[in-house]
Amino acid sequence: MVTFLCDQARISFVRVKYLFLTWLTVLVGSWVLYVQYSAYTELCRGHECKNAICDQYRKGIIDGSACSSLCDKDTLYMSRCLSTLPNNQVYTGSWGDHDGIIRCRLGEVVHYELGEEPEPRREAPVFDKPTRGTSVEKFREMVFNHLKSKLGEQANLASLVSQILSVADGNKDGRVSLPEARSTWALLQMDEVLLGLLLQDRGHTPRLLGYCGDLYMTERVPYGPLYGLSLPWPLVSWVPNGVQRTMDQWFTPSWPRKAKISMGLLELVEDIFHGTYGSFLICDLAAEHFGYTDRHELRLTNARAVVPEDEFRRAMRVLKCETDADCVYGVDCQTSCDVSEKRCREEPVRPNLAKACGTLKDYLLRGAPSGLREELERQLYACMALRGNAGQMNMEHSLILNNLKALLWRQISHTKDS
Repeated sequence: MVTFLCDQARISFVRVKYLFLTWLTVLVGSWVLYVQYSAYTELCRGHECKNAICDQYRKGIIDGSACSSLCDKDTLYMSRCLSTLPNNQVYTGSWGDHDGIIRCRLGEVVHYELGEEPEPRREAPVFDKPTRGTSVEKFREMVFNHLKSKLGEQANLASLVSQILSVADGNKDGRVSLPEARSTWALLQMDEVLLGLLLQDRGHTPRLLGYCGDLYMTERVPYGPLYGLSLPWPLVSWVPNGVQRTMDQWFTPSWPRKAKISMGLLELVEDIFHGTYGSFLICDLAAEHFGYTDRHELRLTNARAVVPEDEFRRAMRVLKCETDADCVYGVDCQTSCDVSEKRCREEPVRPNLAKACGTLKDYLLRGAPSGLREELERQLYACMALRGNAGQMNMEHSLILNNLKALLWRQISHTKDS
């Protein structure tokens, strides 16, 4: 009898234990789901974005090449949410035969403390420019002055304005209507759109497929980031940098294909160094801002990382400092501090090429052919040592860039990857 009672007590204890564990699992799981759902609904507001844009379109305030498909025909739609900020909506999307990335700006989400009176959500700017009665010539002048303020005095601004007005004619009827002009003006206020248009002619950025208001769709880059592996954000802080770099290398293409992708980055650097519309600086050369196509052609997927050198110099000119650490723009652009004046100098410390070679060093050296590795390593380190304020920098920059491109091209010119 005693043994029987002990067995019954043990069984009851096991049941209670499993019941408790089941309850705890359900509780924790429900909490995780709630947190994830709350984060998702906070970040992913695509329906709000579409409703706001289509409301403006149906009122005749805005128009564009994608408006009818988005709002009337429902042939352009958003799929997976990629947003990391609630007011900057990013989705994968499709439009007929095109797969792409859809981006849209929304008003900021206001966070409240417990007990505070809720305030209305801050709305995005309205589409109020150009105003009714503005002629095409006046709009052309507005665009020209805007570009001049962004890029500085450039000889080719008039041709760039014509290119933008061609994009603004969404229905291709040979004229730019007021709603189309308002959409175009809204897009031009976003630096990433403007710089994307500048760079897509040379194939460096994804092509603009269509727009409606400040919602726009670009072609999708099938492979990215550069290393092919992007850890979920909760894991990034837990995985040591050394382990992460090793894991990154497992997900890269074969070496000849990496060489072709690297050539694309070097050509991007070459094209924005004293290019058609002035010089630009890449102020965040993280591998996740780059991807590549099926043909292993590099694409810059985050044009916000690029800034006109004129704009950079203006920003540095007014920046006060105590040390060099105070003179930083973005992530990778830095000048030195003039301690006597307590002002940042305008000249960038490292040129784009030096930063690009730093990004490519591990990428290219791993798996490099044995007969090439020593020379490649020597050239990459010489490239990384470039300084923006050094004498004869332009000549040295061109020499190192050409040598590095020639070295890579000799290795892949006879392969199918070329």
